[in-house]
Amino acid sequence: MKNVPQLKKHYLEVVIPALKQSRGYTNPHQLPRIVKVVLNTGINAGADKNVIADSQRDLSSIAGQKAVLTKARKDIANFKLRAGQVVGATVTLRSDNMWHFLSRLLVVALPAIRDFRGVPTKFDGNGNYNLGVSDYSIFPEISLENTKRTMGLDISLVTTAGTDDEGRELLKLLGFPFRRVEVVHAKTPTAAA
Repeated sequence: MKNVPQLKKHYLEVVIPALKQSRGYTNPHQLPRIVKVVLNTGINAGADKNVIADSQRDLSSIAGQKAVLTKARKDIANFKLRAGQVVGATVTLRSDNMWHFLSRLLVVALPAIRDFRGVPTKFDGNGNYNLGVSDYSIFPEISLENTKRTMGLDISLVTTAGTDDEGRELLKLLGFPFRRVEVVHAKTPTAAA
């Protein structure tokens, strides 16, 4: 039997029954699931080939599969950008690679952030979630000796959830540490005596 990733096993054994109980799903196709995870980073358009190669190598090591360089589609004079110049790198993860990356993100990378208070709870309106990481060195695959610059990372989780509430419940059950939103009650003015 094939080795099932731990987070996928958790999804199948814990998350699906919890979603069925809380939402009352009867059809298994109604259950929200994560379709893909897209990792994206920007590269300075004026960067030399070594910086581009380093960024591609680092993103590939974080994702566990080869990153694809993205190029500018048209000229933009104000940014000194020409069509065909490399402006970033991206990786799309599906199936087992996606589950392995998510478990590394939740168990190793996010707890490595200094003064970590949880991830934002903002979704895109369609049940998809985007997370920005300002420094990619939180991932253990990156050695600080080989890095010459810090790189930000955008992580997009595409789900089949129809609403933000479904997507938030799915990710919360998977173990995403969302920030607690504290409600501040306004003080009522007291009458001066």
